[in-house]
Amino acid sequence: MRWPVLRRLGFHAWGDERSSVRGPGVEYADVREYQLGEDARLIDWNLTARSDRVFVRESHPDRGLDAWLIVDTSASLDWGTALMLKREAAIEMASAASSLLARHGSRVGAIVFDNQVRRILPPISGRTGRLHLVGTLDTDLASAPRGATALAGALGQAVKVVQRPSVLIVISDFLAASGWQRPMAILGRRHEVVAARVGDPTELAFPDIGVVTFEDPETGRQLQVDTSDRRLRDRFQRAAEEQERRISNDLRRARAVEFRITTAQPFLPQLIQYLRRRGLEANRGRGAHQA
Repeated sequence: MRWPVLRRLGFHAWGDERSSVRGPGVEYADVREYQLGEDARLIDWNLTARSDRVFVRESHPDRGLDAWLIVDTSASLDWGTALMLKREAAIEMASAASSLLARHGSRVGAIVFDNQVRRILPPISGRTGRLHLVGTLDTDLASAPRGATALAGALGQAVKVVQRPSVLIVISDFLAASGWQRPMAILGRRHEVVAARVGDPTELAFPDIGVVTFEDPETGRQLQVDTSDRRLRDRFQRAAEEQERRISNDLRRARAVEFRITTAQPFLPQLIQYLRRRGLEANRGRGAHQA
């Protein structure tokens, strides 16, 4: 196993948190007005009897929700100019997430894709299941790249496959053709979604290193660029920043929480910082609700 370092994570993670998704469960959350066609067993008869309307009772789902990793293994991850390749960062994220989620009671499954969905692993609990999942993801991510990033197809498959309210972690560089926004928005309405975006510093700005030949790892297309041209570097940086803003805005509209991972820093400190920030935000949210 590559994760003895996870013992250093001295705080609770995803699987030990209460879901923000509401529905049938055990712990009371709120009430709302009944909608035609809903299960009559959810009706709060005491409140309804005191009102001129029909209300249903909502509760937080049980802890130990299903969790799904939607993992990009496409060729664009075979890039990295800092401490590691994007593929290596994705491997670490997938392994850490599966271990942390399973350790706190969640059943963990995965959808693995590149230019098509390659594998669907149904959620499973227990140490043996977790080890199998981590081993399979490790192998799939480390294998030879297989072309373009079919993110829309993978998210569309998740819409069909993931029926229970779940935690979804999408691990990708999101350098994909448009069309993924709609299935992401559908998933964001039904589930808790974390978008783990893997990136490299040169994808935002490249240095002045003379004439360089760039190759698109997904198409094989090559382009010779004179990086000493300041205007060219400025145009590239503006276009990259606009792409970053567009992806972030699309994720925000889809109700997905964005977690950026860079190859310029060791992965574990980035994960710790993100989880601590997430915990603080959750605590602030609960405090505001109680107030």
